[in-house]
Amino acid sequence: MIGLAWIKAAKEAVDGILNINKPWGRTSFSIVALVRRLSGERRVGHAGTLDPTATGVLPVCLGQGTRVAEFLVNATKVYRAEIELGVATDTYDASGKITYQADPSGINRGQLELVLTSFCGLIQQTPPMYSAVKYHGKRLYELARAGISVDRKSRLAKIYHLELIEWQPPIATIEVECGRGTYIRSLVHDLGQTLGCGANLRNLVRLRCGLFDIRDAVSVSQLEDAFRYRYWQHLLYPIDSMLLHWAAMVVSDSTEQIIRNGRPLVLDSSGGTGYLEQHSSASSSIENYCRVYSPDGCFLGMLRFNPERGQWQPRKIFSVNN
Repeated sequence: MIGLAWIKAAKEAVDGILNINKPWGRTSFSIVALVRRLSGERRVGHAGTLDPTATGVLPVCLGQGTRVAEFLVNATKVYRAEIELGVATDTYDASGKITYQADPSGINRGQLELVLTSFCGLIQQTPPMYSAVKYHGKRLYELARAGISVDRKSRLAKIYHLELIEWQPPIATIEVECGRGTYIRSLVHDLGQTLGCGANLRNLVRLRCGLFDIRDAVSVSQLEDAFRYRYWQHLLYPIDSMLLHWAAMVVSDSTEQIIRNGRPLVLDSSGGTGYLEQHSSASSSIENYCRVYSPDGCFLGMLRFNPERGQWQPRKIFSVNN
């Protein structure tokens, strides 16, 4: 779990990430609008949409933190999903109109677990009609609300782990660890089709997004109190907190200037141009990215390694108030 961030005393510094526990019925955009209004910071965005009927971890980035949102969107996520077997709907969840019903009483735990294993790994998914995916410039949910159904292209989704947590027929509760772009509603719908009885998503909670865990998330009421009593900045996580699984480099003052000028450079572990920590850990340098710091520990930004040239190229560099 990530502890509360230590915030520098820089005046009006609001760069960082909030870990918010989104409540049922609220849109992700409404949470962003709330943070923007309360903080007065114009640059606010979330990292990974949750449906209004879903709850759980919603990282909200502020200031320069919005520049790392793409890495949070790409991070693995963990969900707990409650599934009702025997009923399929047009939205693939409990809010939709029933499109199919069948008796699921013949399905036992062993059969359900066996079918779940077939959804692990790389799978093909078709986005629901009630989703934010665009079709010829229109959101699919806009077309669906107008009574229009269109063919959707299937896409690859990665399921790292899928486990049956509870089975009280006809309700199954599963935990899913998955990659970017996975639709849990589609997973549930496809599960129902495979079982032959139909299924819909009754409840969904995001337990984790990257390193952000629901156990550390603050509720909307807690967030509002923090703003009211002016300690909300102590809830901000530093920009680099979600990149701690990457390798880290500490560079000299002269090398810092090279990086800030956007020029590529060679870094090694001999104390020359820079110093690379944990360079031998392949898992810590995903896609050849690394964090880079000044000698006094200030987070400078991210570098990406170019294997053809043997150089590190500045990818995103932050101002001194990060």
